[in-house]
Amino acid sequence: MDFTNIKNNLENLGYKVSCFENKEDAADYIDANVDGTTVGFGGSATLHEMGLYEKLASHNEVYWHHALPEGVDHMTIRNKAAAAKVYFSSVNGLAETGEIINIDGMGNRLASIFFGHEKVYLVVGANKIAPDYDAALWRARNIASPKNAQRLGMKTPCAVKGDKCYNCSSPDRICRGLSVHWRNLMASDTEIVLINEELGY
Repeated sequence: MDFTNIKNNLENLGYKVSCFENKEDAADYIDANVDGTTVGFGGSATLHEMGLYEKLASHNEVYWHHALPEGVDHMTIRNKAAAAKVYFSSVNGLAETGEIINIDGMGNRLASIFFGHEKVYLVVGANKIAPDYDAALWRARNIASPKNAQRLGMKTPCAVKGDKCYNCSSPDRICRGLSVHWRNLMASDTEIVLINEELGY
């Protein structure tokens, strides 16, 4: 995929943008630029597929509720991640026009990508990119959310059927909050890392 157009659009919206052909090169770039600091991770299959936790944890303090130390609960780790200097997440949909869409159940990931960290990295595989805002939102609701619900073993219509969002009332519903970045936030150092591979959901 040619990232020229989306890179230009994102840069015009105030983001730093780095582009890579594969996840290994992207992970090496991040590993070289994040050292000796505290790092928080949001829930992300993309970060898992990159092996980024293992790389960064060798020379940083990394907090991720998908890698709980023995005797530590999820909320403690989420709070530590929220207080970290650097934060990592992926996205559920990225429009070529520059809008960034995320859907969350707990809200920790949405809160962190908006405020509270010295640096935020949003790591995005080519499969997350859609032509415009409407398509990115549709993707987040009807592709990313059902696949994440299936991955987490939720008992929702989208997880059972795996085809679309049913706007359900299930207690297991994971799509409870929606965020949209129209442009980089004031005083925010957010870097978009684009990878020319399919990663995550």
